[in-house]
Formats: sequence, structure tokens, C-alpha cells
Amino acid sequence: MENIVFYVLLFFIYGFIGWCLEVVCKIVELKRFVNRGFLLGPICPIYGWGVLGILFINRGIGNDVLGCFLKSMLVCSILEYFTSWFMEVFFHARWWDYSRRKFNINGRICLDTMIPFGLLGVAVIYVINPFISTIVKSLPYIIRIIICIILVIIYFVDNLISNFVVVKIKNQIDDKAKDNTEYVREKVFDWIDDNSYIYRRIKQSYPEFDIRGRVKIVQDQFVKTVLITSDKVTVYKKMFDKNVEKIKEYNVKTREMINESKNKKGKKWFLFFKKK
Repeated sequence: MENIVFYVLLFFIYGFIGWCLEVVCKIVELKRFVNRGFLLGPICPIYGWGVLGILFINRGIGNDVLGCFLKSMLVCSILEYFTSWFMEVFFHARWWDYSRRKFNINGRICLDTMIPFGLLGVAVIYVINPFISTIVKSLPYIIRIIICIILVIIYFVDNLISNFVVVKIKNQIDDKAKDNTEYVREKVFDWIDDNSYIYRRIKQSYPEFDIRGRVKIVQDQFVKTVLITSDKVTVYKKMFDKNVEKIKEYNVKTREMINESKNKKGKKWFLFFKKK
């Protein structure tokens, strides 16, 4: 039972980390907030399942980094492909598409994502998971159980609502579109606004109450923070690249000076022996 609780918590932790990575990448790419994932909550289950698969297939792998890389890449690629296929078949929508990238298979997986998955697997096995596991295991067992139960209930309800609404609106989804993520999510929230009895009652009692508006404010602030951080990282990277170039130039000049010095010494010795 303790192991089950432990791995369930890892599933939620990595699912949330995956969601954060997806959101930040989209902010950097599109300069706006895109709530990635199928569910309403801040979690991408595919990352949770992917990491659990990586942990399972790499048990007892030791220091075989290459083996870890290849196994992780294989597990994540298979999971990503069949998740995309399943969701497209059952919901007539795609949550990602790699058709424009080189070395892709049906737009579901591509080399550009497979290699990072392998590297991520290595990082998880040798760096990230030992750290997170230590933190999780340091919590009292009863606290872990309580957190686990709460998260499972929320996750179950989120799945019920998300699946129910997506099935309801799937005929409205443009299955020719390459990535329906934003459209589907907006439709889900619109449906909840129109059909949720609790939400309607709250709106009637408190007309100024606007969850989506408040969430939008938080999202915009988060986008600003990420973009400012991204710009700073870019500036520091340029400074670092310039310093690297200067160091390279200095090394080239130093080698030239050393070679010139050797040549001069060589000529002096040659002339010395010639005189002898």
C-alpha cells in the first residue's frame, strides 16, 4: 500500500511539472498563455505516466546512461504516439501535431521530441527522481495518504467533467485542424459556464464574480514574468557567447605568439649551429 501511495504521488508531481514545462514553452513560443493538456486542472497526465514508465523500465539499470537514454526515449515515444492516436479517434481532436517537423511519424511523434525525452529520462533517473523521492518519503505516511486521496478525487472528477464535455462537443471540433488544444479548452469552459448549476447560482448571487476573469489576470501576470525571465536569459546567453568568442580569439592569438616564438628560437639555433 505504501508503494502505491508513493507512486501515485509521483504521478501527480511529474504530471504537474510536465504541465508547467508545456505552458512555459508555449509562452516563450507564442508570447501568451496556453493552458496545455486535456484536463481542466494544471496537470498533463502523459508526463506522469511517462515518468512512471521510465522508472519501471530502468529499474536496476545502474550506471548505464546510454541504455537509460534509449529505453526512456522508446517508452515516451510509444506513449506519446498511442495517446495521440487514442484521443484523435475517440474525441476527433489533436492536442499536439508534429507534421511540419522533420522525421515525424503521422505527426504524432518526431525526432525533435524523442531525443529530449531520452535526455529527460536520464535526468529523472540520476538527478530529479532521487531528490523528489527523498522529499516525498520524508513526509509522514498519514499525510501522504491524505494528499493522495484528495488528489485522486480531484483527478477523477476532472476526468469525468472533461471527458463528458469533450464527448458532448466533439461534433463541433474541426478534425482537420492540426492542434485543437485551445479551441477544445475554450469550448469546455463555455459549456461549464452555460450548464453548471453551481456556477450559475454563484453568478446570480454575486454578479461581479468572474472566475475566468480573475484567472486571466493571474495568467497575464505569469506570462509577463516568464517573458521577462526569458529575455534576461537571452541577454545573459549573448553575453556568455561574446565572452566565449573573446576567449577563443585570445587562445588563437596566444597559440600564434607561441608558434612565432618557437620559430624564432628555432632560427637562432639553426644560425648558431651553422656558424659552428
